[in-house]
Amino acid sequence: MFVVATAGHVDHGKSTLVRALTGMEPDRWAEERKRGLTIDLGFAWTTLPSGRELAFVDVPGHERFLANMLAGVGPAPLVCLVVAADKGWQAQSSDHRDAITALGITHGIVVITRADLAPESVETTSVQARAQLRDTPLEDAPVVAVSATTGDGLDELVQRLDEVLASAPAPDADARVRLWVDRTFSITGSGTVVTGTLTAGTLTQGAQMEIVGESAPRRVGIRGLQSRNAAASSVTPTARVAVNLRDVATSDVHRGAALITPGTWPLVEVIDVRRSMGEDLDAGVRELMLHIGTAAVPAHVRPFDADHARLTLDRPLPLEVGDRMVLRNPGSRNVFAGAIVLDVDVPDLTRRGDGARRAAELADRPVTGDIGAEVARRGAVRRQRLIGFGLEIPAALPDDVVEPAAGWLVHRPTLRTWAEEVRTSVARALAANPLVAGVPEKAVTEEARRLRPPVPAQSGSGAPAAELVTAILAEAGLESVRGMVRPPGHTADLGPAEAGVAEVERRLGADLFAAPEADDLRALGLGARELAVAESAGRLLRLGDGVVVSPRTPAQAMRILAGLDQPFTTSEARKALGTTRRVVIPLLEHLDSRGWTRRIDNTKREVVR
Repeated sequence: MFVVATAGHVDHGKSTLVRALTGMEPDRWAEERKRGLTIDLGFAWTTLPSGRELAFVDVPGHERFLANMLAGVGPAPLVCLVVAADKGWQAQSSDHRDAITALGITHGIVVITRADLAPESVETTSVQARAQLRDTPLEDAPVVAVSATTGDGLDELVQRLDEVLASAPAPDADARVRLWVDRTFSITGSGTVVTGTLTAGTLTQGAQMEIVGESAPRRVGIRGLQSRNAAASSVTPTARVAVNLRDVATSDVHRGAALITPGTWPLVEVIDVRRSMGEDLDAGVRELMLHIGTAAVPAHVRPFDADHARLTLDRPLPLEVGDRMVLRNPGSRNVFAGAIVLDVDVPDLTRRGDGARRAAELADRPVTGDIGAEVARRGAVRRQRLIGFGLEIPAALPDDVVEPAAGWLVHRPTLRTWAEEVRTSVARALAANPLVAGVPEKAVTEEARRLRPPVPAQSGSGAPAAELVTAILAEAGLESVRGMVRPPGHTADLGPAEAGVAEVERRLGADLFAAPEADDLRALGLGARELAVAESAGRLLRLGDGVVVSPRTPAQAMRILAGLDQPFTTSEARKALGTTRRVVIPLLEHLDSRGWTRRIDNTKREVVR
């Protein structure tokens, strides 16, 4: 299905045209039909001779209903701009043109209606429309004159519509969903139903979604789907769709809410934007109404210069870089300006001159975003987070951006700075305490938290991302061995204790289960500190009750115990290993803790196969 929104001055025949093309009445309210004036959005659809399905969103043309008009045009990918031959281009024609331009709608058609009432004015009106659309996205749009009353020109219009639809960009059915809600109602026995124009992504019956509106975001389930009044198990773009929702009351969802794929959209209240058309952003207006999709949200303006500003919204919206919006002065019925979102994760501006510096940064930023600048600002950032902001990640990363850990983009100069600081910190710690085999990983992680900029945290945790810490260690030329960070080849300087440790290693080399007695260790000058250093260096292994063995002892014990009849007793293990109860009991408990052996009861164990 293709979705086209109408646009144009009041009483230029938009609804009549839709009625003639579809055979459906787009005016939903009795008051609209009675007054012959479209007040709210209307919907109709048809199938073109080519087989293409076409849905119309008919919008009001009166200046008093500009907000409703923007809600109809906002989500639409195509537009049909209507100008009456007997009236020519008028005020709301310009307002609707400006809205179309601000929203960046690039595909559409211009229809000169009421050709039967003023055939002599058709050419003049066409030339006038062409002049008014110069330097806008519709300047090259086809122009067709019709009479919805007599039917003249309708066949050509249908043909031209087909051509426009054929040239429209294909929507992405695999994209995340952002369905702007334009209507909400309740059906007895079914509950809340919302409608909107699905421009990207796929909606599936039974899926979990998130509704974002005036109240707090909440999860909702899709009970059912309809498109063109027919039930569907899934709906792909582009389509008009009705979604029956679970877990939400009709009173909690209004026009301007958005149904989104959970966890994929940033919900933002502060954005930096660039003016795309209209009045200067530093013209002195500080409070504007922001229109995007079907949403209309008050926004406070902090101008940086004529073309760039920071907008603070009254409520969070699911936005991405590149989104286009209309800014309207609440005291006016005209479009104030159009704006393009440049940043949805803005930096704090607290120092004097930050606004001017920010203006310079934004002036050089492409609409698709500046990956290098975004990564440099944060030091490191998850690739998926930038994609969530709407940024395009090029296959060839900028020179100053690397991906040293899967899914993380890192600013190369920042990585070097982090690595140098960690390398210096580790060297300082080892120089101050030569007895240690390295610096504990926990201490290095804490150091990463204090770096400037700090290393980003793991998702859902305050601790720096472990994969980034690993990347910093690699850049610093450090290694982590048994939880201790050190330069490659570094060993603890045991000083006077070296001879004692070497003697214990010699004895255990001769018999892996002949653990020295406590008196022997004291005689060799090995206290708790020296033994801890030797263990961290991987030279000895301390078991419970002060028993010291070789790091190779547990593996050798397993080879012997695996040859016993299973299960075995402690006494049988002691005899097989040729050792004492003092050694075998803490050794077996160590093997239990590793999951290599398993206690069956108070007397027996077995090897875990």
